[in-house]
Order: sequence, then C-alpha cells, then structure tokens
Amino acid sequence: MTDAESTTPRRSVAPRAHAPRRRTVVAAGAASAALLPLGLGISGPALAAVGPAFQHGVASGDPLSDGVLLWTRLTPSPDATPGSGRGAATEVRWQVAEDDAFASLAAEGSATTSAATDHTVKADVRGLRPDTTYWFRFTAGGATSPAGRTRTAPAADVTAGNLRFATVSCANWESGWFAAYRHLAARNDLNAVVHLGDYVYEYGTGEYPLEEDKIREIFPTHEVQSLSDYRARHGHYKTDADLQAMHAAHPLIAIWDDHEFANDAWSGGAENHTPGAEGDWAARVRAAKQAYFEWMPVRPATEGTTYRRLRFGRLADLHLLDLRSFRDAQPSLGDGDVIDDPDRTMTGRRQLDWLKAGLSASEATWRMVGTSVMISPIAFGSVPAYLLRPLAQLLGIPAGGLAVNVDQWDGYTDDRRELLAHLRDNGIDGTVFLTGDIHMHLANDVPVEAATYPWDEPVAAEFVVSSVTSDNVDDIVHAPPHTVSTVAEVAVKAANRHVRWVDMDSHGYGVLDLTAERAQMDYYAIGDKTDAGTGTQHLRSYRKPAGGGRLERTDDPVA
Repeated sequence: MTDAESTTPRRSVAPRAHAPRRRTVVAAGAASAALLPLGLGISGPALAAVGPAFQHGVASGDPLSDGVLLWTRLTPSPDATPGSGRGAATEVRWQVAEDDAFASLAAEGSATTSAATDHTVKADVRGLRPDTTYWFRFTAGGATSPAGRTRTAPAADVTAGNLRFATVSCANWESGWFAAYRHLAARNDLNAVVHLGDYVYEYGTGEYPLEEDKIREIFPTHEVQSLSDYRARHGHYKTDADLQAMHAAHPLIAIWDDHEFANDAWSGGAENHTPGAEGDWAARVRAAKQAYFEWMPVRPATEGTTYRRLRFGRLADLHLLDLRSFRDAQPSLGDGDVIDDPDRTMTGRRQLDWLKAGLSASEATWRMVGTSVMISPIAFGSVPAYLLRPLAQLLGIPAGGLAVNVDQWDGYTDDRRELLAHLRDNGIDGTVFLTGDIHMHLANDVPVEAATYPWDEPVAAEFVVSSVTSDNVDDIVHAPPHTVSTVAEVAVKAANRHVRWVDMDSHGYGVLDLTAERAQMDYYAIGDKTDAGTGTQHLRSYRKPAGGGRLERTDDPVA
C-alpha cells in the first residue's frame, strides 16, 4: 500500500438521491445512556451464551495464508460502556484451536486492553496452516467469550478448487432486522464475508428512515460526531444477534463507504456535515476512523485508509479500495465539464497507481476489486447507448451519458477511463468489481465506453449487491414490492445495454463462487426486512467465463 494523498475540491457537494433532507437544527452531545449487558443465544459454530464481559461477541478478519486477525471487546465493569472512557486496564487472553472443543491448541497469547482503545482487543495471529478452519475464543478473569470460527487463505503457490465469498452492504439499523447476516452465519461454505461499506450509519433516530418508517431505534439517538459517539454507535451495532452470529461464523473483509463518516463524504467535507455547528470535518473523520479501526476486524492501515490487498493462492486476489479519503467534492448533477475534468479524482493519484500496478502484477486467475460505489456508467432515458457519445459532444453532457449519481464513478469519469483503459490496453483478464452502496442487485458488463457496447467486448464484470436493510425504491415511495421499481428497472436496462440485470426492490446478499473456469455470482433476497425471522431465496445467477467474454445467465446457484 502506498501513502495517501488529499485533494482540493472544486464544487460543493450534491446530496445523494436516497439521502434524507438535511436538518435545520443540528443535534449534538455525547452518549448519555448505557448499553445493557445481553444474554443472547446465538446460533452458529460452538457458540455459548453471551455474558456481560464479552457482550459484543467475537470476530475475525483479513485472512492470510498463515494467519488471521482476531477481535473482541471486553466490558470490564458495568460502567465501561462503549465510548464512556471508563473501565480499568485488563489482560485478555486468546486461544486458537484446531477443534471446537479447544483440545488441540494451535496458538495462544494475551493483550492488555483499556479505555484508550475503548476496551477493544485485536490479535494478529500468525504461524497457522493455509486454507484451514480454526476456532478461537477469549478469556478475562473468570469470563470466557463465545467461540468463533475462522479460516485462513490458501497458500500463495496453490490453486484452490474453488473460493466462495459472500458480499454485503448497507445495513441501516432502524430500517430493519439483519436477517441477511443470520442466513450467512448458517452457511459453512464461505472463505470470507466481504462487507462493501455502510456497515454503520451516522444518522440520529428517525432521520433515515423517517420516524414513521423505522423498525427499531438506534443508539445514540442523536447523530454521531465525536469519538465517543462513533464508539457507542459501533458498540450498539455489535449487540445485534445476527451480526454477532455472522462474525462468529466467518472472517470478515471490510472497506468503508460514506456512512461510516457522514453521507456523501469526500476529502474535505460531506453532505451531512455542517462546518462550525458540527465542528471541524478533519476532527470528525479522525474520530470516525479511530472508532472504525478499534471496532472492526480490519488490520491497521498506514495513513488511516482501508485500501489494501489480500491474496487467495493462485486462484484470486482481492484489491480493496478507499473511495472516501482522497476524493474531490461531488459535482452538481449534470455538470459535464466538471465530471469529465482530468484534474478531479475519486481515488487519489497514489491509490490509482497502486491499483493499476497490482492488477498488472497479479498472476491470479481472478482479480477482484472491492469498490464501495458502482464503477459501471449508468444513465436514465430512452436514448440508445450508441447515440450517447455524439449527443454528449453536441449537448455538452458527460462523455459517458447523463450521470444520475455523481457520488459514484459516474461523477469522476477520468479516473474510471484511466483504470478501464489500463485493463484493455494491457490485456488484463479476469477483473471482477464487487460493489455495494446503491441498495440494488445488478449484474453488469463493464465496457471502456458505454456507447460502444455491445460491439466491443467488456474489460471486466461488476456484481453489485443490494442492501441488508437500507431503503430502496419501493421502500422510499411506500409501494408494494416489485411495482414502482419494475418501471425504473426497465428504464435502466433500456438506456444501459451493459446492465444485464437489475433488481431495485430486494434486500439481501450475494455469494460469489470462483473456479479456474468461471466466476459466478448468486444473488439472494430476504423475504421481509421488518420480520426478524424472515427467510431467504435465490433470485438469479450470472457467471463470467475465465479469459474474457460477457456475463452469462445461469439458472441455478452453485451447490
């Protein structure tokens, strides 16, 4: 990973379509209520009841061929609630075993945690065997945490028969129950869960969704802004039983998007941040990042960023992006000269060069790229794709068509053009973008120029996963499922031939299965996000053949 860099904004921030209206009165203040100790019974691998000492569960993340990062949070005393700054320094021991009874230990050690890290604990364990399932747990005093299950990556010189990753995004607490996490926790066939951003949301209660639509109440109830606020919000999320079960069942690989900070964040501000009334933006970002690295099973990154690379033998590697820390401000909708400006950036120069170099150097069959926002161009309207380019020249609209969501790569077309041209000009095959953010399922071919598709072959595929709970089209307009959204889906496909499929109504997750021959994404939907016990169903599957070519629909999910 290279050093980070910041950029200078040129335009004010344009609110995202799904964002709530900004309040005229800004809520402020520190967390004032305590999280009560839980007594949750969580389904999953070798899980015990969660007691007050380890009430936030356990987690693992960022698997390597010889190790994995372990995480937990200790509550050493009743007053040591997340963000409180209270509680004594305490030694916490950890164990990694080859069996769920912990009869055969593979590694063990200890760490001292304190209020300085909000009593979170991380252990970066090495010396483990490649492609192996392990169990882990923590102890402190007379308390023992629930056990978790994790898995290391394949060895660098091995081509695995297959790899399987779940993808999730956008879990708003008040919008519904985290049933998608529960269904993933019940699976035993995943190498890891990839979280593509918006793991937590910054809003106060009743702001998004609105008060009349919320299913349950978030804590703190005000918008989070300070370090204690962000710590308390992360802590509240990790009291959810389904989220705890997912973390205990699989290693997590995570990147952040905007709501880990504030809506439509960029390097110098955010739509949901009022300078002065809500303090200094840089201070807010530092607080949000500190809480994130404390509370998430993500390895500490230099320069306070989440862009990094993980390798899974010869079959795949995963390039993870940070698309909030270095970007210029979002342009105004339809501001074509700014959208196409080569001096503006989403990635920052260093990160884009790092990504291009990593894609070129990779010898893996599949080059996965975790991007929090969609890279495929999207335009609305009835104009055929082949007419977009000449109309853009005549009307002065962005070169890829009229951008609808300038918070995506559509608002930063020069970065996108440089990256996709790099794939084309260097003959780099097997690139798959994994994306969240927009609360829809999509399967996209990714062309260098949308106007030339389908005459030119795509240079990559993109699998966009819908939200865990956050509102989509039919939620926002309070329409029955698959009614209003169906009209919008037809419009998107008519104007964007490279969009092979779109579902704007479902909430759920994806499961990506990789082999030497193909990459297949199976899309799943939960039944009803307002029902904690709701079921799940397979919606559709698309596969990309190795060595190039377009997405192909397949009827059945991978067994």
